[in-house]
Amino acid sequence: MTPGSLEHRLLNDFQRDFPLEPRPFAVIGQALGLDEQDVIERLEELKASGSIGRVGAAVRPGTVGASTLAAIRVPDARLAEVAEIVTAFPEVNHNYEREHDVNLWFVVTAPDESALTGVLDAISEATGLEVMDLRLLTPFHIDLGFDLK
Repeated sequence: MTPGSLEHRLLNDFQRDFPLEPRPFAVIGQALGLDEQDVIERLEELKASGSIGRVGAAVRPGTVGASTLAAIRVPDARLAEVAEIVTAFPEVNHNYEREHDVNLWFVVTAPDESALTGVLDAISEATGLEVMDLRLLTPFHIDLGFDLK
C-alpha cells in the first residue's frame, strides 16, 4: 500500500470523522471516486489480507456495555496456542504480546459486568492460566488514529 493509493486513503483518511450516515460507505466512496460496494469489497480484502482487523466505532469505556484490559502470564512455549484460544472468543477485540513475564494482553468487551466476568473465567478455564483483570480506574483520552504516512 503506497501513500496516496486508494487503499491508503481509505484507511488513513477515515480513521476520524467517519461519516455518521445511514450509508457511510457510500459517502466514503463518493469522496474516493468509488461506489459503495467497491468500498465494502476493498475493506473486506484488507481484512482478509490481515491489513486491518475491523472497521467499527471506538466508544468511551463504560458507555456501552462493559470492557476491560486483561493479561496472562503465558509460558513461551504456549504463547501461540494461548493467543489462538483467546482470539477465538468473539468478545476479545485484539490481543498482543509484550516483552514481560505477563506477556499476553487483550481487551474484552461484553454486554454487562456479569457477562464480562464470565468471559474472563471462560478464558482462564480454556487456557488453564490465571487471567488478570485490569479494569479502568481513571478514564483518559487516547487518539486511536494512526497516520499511515
